[in-house]
Amino acid sequence: MDFGFSSDVRLKSGWQFDLVFRTGRREMGCLVRIFFLDAPDSHTRVGVTVGRKIANAVNRARGRRMLRESFRRLLPWIKDGVWIVGSLRESALDLTAPDIYLDTARSLKRRGLLRADFPGTNWNVDRAG
Repeated sequence: MDFGFSSDVRLKSGWQFDLVFRTGRREMGCLVRIFFLDAPDSHTRVGVTVGRKIANAVNRARGRRMLRESFRRLLPWIKDGVWIVGSLRESALDLTAPDIYLDTARSLKRRGLLRADFPGTNWNVDRAG
């Protein structure tokens, strides 16, 4: 199982984020908002964002790292051919990465964006043994 988060699975351009935000569907979790749409290029790609209004630069960077880590652990089970943008809510900034992972996994599962073989919300899923 590959738990990498290489650049070919990331949304990088502003137009890609804009397309997902403007034309995609959404799922609201307690800590994370998920925006998604069927990929125009049939490749699964993921992006993360933390709004400027909710925190200063240091806390936004920490929030992005935690959300990116959640998607890194979930990426092997995300269905093919979807673009996803995760946006962190302000209430998540005071919590831990496993809390954000749990809410992200629940939101993706609720919308049917995870494969049937998803093993569940185990934070240590990427550890061998």
